Amino acid sequence: MKSQVGALELNVLREISQIIGQAHDLNGTLERVLLILSDTLSMKRATVTLLDDSGQLAIRASHGLSKEERERGVYRMNEGVTGHIFQTGKPFIVPDVAKEPLFLDKTRSRGLERGRISFIGVPILVGQQPVGVLNVDRLFEDEVHFEEDVSFLCVVATLFGQFIQLNRHFQERELTLRKEISQLRSKLSSSYQRFFIVGKSQPMERVRQMIEKVAPTRATVLLLGESGTGKTLTARIIHELSERHAQPFIKVNCAALPETLLESELFGHEKGAFTGAVAPKAGRFEEADGGTIFLDEIGELTLAVQSKLLRVIQEKEFERLGSAKTRKVDVRIITATNKDLAEEVRRGRFREDLFYRLNVFPIRVPALRERPDDIPALLNHFLDTMEKEYSRRLVFTPQALEALMRHDWPGNVREMENLVERLAIMVEGETIDVSDVPLLAQGSAARADEGEEHASLLDIEKREVVSALERHRFIQSRAARELGITLRQMGYRIKKFNLESMVQERRSRLRGK
Repeated sequence: MKSQVGALELNVLREISQIIGQAHDLNGTLERVLLILSDTLSMKRATVTLLDDSGQLAIRASHGLSKEERERGVYRMNEGVTGHIFQTGKPFIVPDVAKEPLFLDKTRSRGLERGRISFIGVPILVGQQPVGVLNVDRLFEDEVHFEEDVSFLCVVATLFGQFIQLNRHFQERELTLRKEISQLRSKLSSSYQRFFIVGKSQPMERVRQMIEKVAPTRATVLLLGESGTGKTLTARIIHELSERHAQPFIKVNCAALPETLLESELFGHEKGAFTGAVAPKAGRFEEADGGTIFLDEIGELTLAVQSKLLRVIQEKEFERLGSAKTRKVDVRIITATNKDLAEEVRRGRFREDLFYRLNVFPIRVPALRERPDDIPALLNHFLDTMEKEYSRRLVFTPQALEALMRHDWPGNVREMENLVERLAIMVEGETIDVSDVPLLAQGSAARADEGEEHASLLDIEKREVVSALERHRFIQSRAARELGITLRQMGYRIKKFNLESMVQERRSRLRGK
């Protein structure tokens, strides 16, 4: 077979290559190419027949066929000329379709044509596997040679095969991305509902805008705000909206570990690095490799650990305790604090160079008292959550709702969530009144006991702390959980109100019993 392609065919191939190189729509692109074949080279009734999901060969694109004719063009893999070309993977020429028993004319599109109709079909291959067939009709009056047509159509079919393969990769990638987006939206739906849909105030709108700007970047983020405002949730949302969302999200509370263990927790250690290090252990930075590490209470780091953290940020490397081997990590760092780090820098307790590295993109998460407009929506959101959890529908009386909007919420959203869950367990009726809410009722009792209309907020807070401790046998973690604050905050309040001796005495007495 001669392998000759004329100047006209070369121009056509060049045009076809440009169309294929710029397109993602498989059917539309194939039909544009078939139109060119018809207009330029007089190849009539051109079709591209591809293997479909049912295992049959069906016309996927055509030129010169009506919709009805096209829909009739369905073949089994062993049926007719099209099936033969697909199974053998070789071109097939029918000089006169009227004399070829394999030619079925299932589309019934050639009945009115005058003159002899010739038919040429070539396989479309992906790799070495046939995926379809390219067919064209030729109208001739005299004897002709078909070698040039076959050679040209084989080149076109090769381009089609490459385009089909690229289109498959594109569709697979698109499907993967759609699944990832769906999974991400599913993960974020509850977070967004809790954080933004019910937080529509201006302060929260600013937070949302900042999150959406910084999440797709690699920038280090510093989250500022009181405990319980949602800094951990903010960090997770930033991670899940980033390109690292499929990689680990590792959270470390820097205030929850003693200084002697924090460095090992973050950077890992080797066997024998210190007493009790019986085996090598990877640190949290290694666990977060490729993903995000969230360092909460960053202001609690010692200067020695701050120095190591600065090196990780600048050079992306560190050593485990007891090892001289340098390890590399690719980690996005998000930190949080409720301290004034600039003041800590002035006092010499926080490295200035580290502060500037962490403070690339600060986001302040507002306290609940700064966004009172969100309080009713948040309360109703938590009531909806508890209805699903405890199969109870509760509502606040207007008096209780008004009082809760005036409440200072020292524990912020965490305090509110804990309060609503406690009410869902304790309240017997369907409505929640002022007397049902411990923090409101205790405030009223304090005013009555002292006979003053304007009792000190500090006195009320002290009474709340003492009452919670008494209810939980002076176990500070449980009392803190009831009040919606952290264990560190409970310790701070015990010191602030000079309750250390009382707590120690009561606990000793209870242990004696």
